[in-house]
Amino acid sequence: MAGTYSQLYIHVVFAVKGRENHLRKEWREEIFQYISGIITKKEQKSIIVNGVADHVHILVGLSPSMKISDLVRDIKNNSTNFINSKNFLKTEFKWQEGYGAFSYSQTHVQSVYKYILKQEQHHEKQSFKEEYLEMLKKFEVDYNEKYLFEWD
Repeated sequence: MAGTYSQLYIHVVFAVKGRENHLRKEWREEIFQYISGIITKKEQKSIIVNGVADHVHILVGLSPSMKISDLVRDIKNNSTNFINSKNFLKTEFKWQEGYGAFSYSQTHVQSVYKYILKQEQHHEKQSFKEEYLEMLKKFEVDYNEKYLFEWD
């Protein structure tokens, strides 16, 4: 759109179905690079994609013409197909329904980047449930416990 300028940074979080530890370390980087490629092909800015065995964090620079829900849907669909086509698992890979999306200003991009980069160290001290609930509270997101991720 001519004359439209924006700088939208969105931190997206979503989990593996059943919170299974399916994102094994030996192929996690390949999956995260693939997800980054999906974002780039959608003409969005992939800043960082990282996570641990059961969930993913993404920091993306989003254009105003892209709906977050469309981008996350495409990331999940395409990465699911990629993971299943690689036969990483003996069973079918799936993501859980839903996601969290949190906006940040330019001044916070570096700290969010570092936070996402250090997910393994972070989760030595805090569970995904604690982390996610903390994010929801920090951003004052109203939520129904019934519709949150599967935790166990």
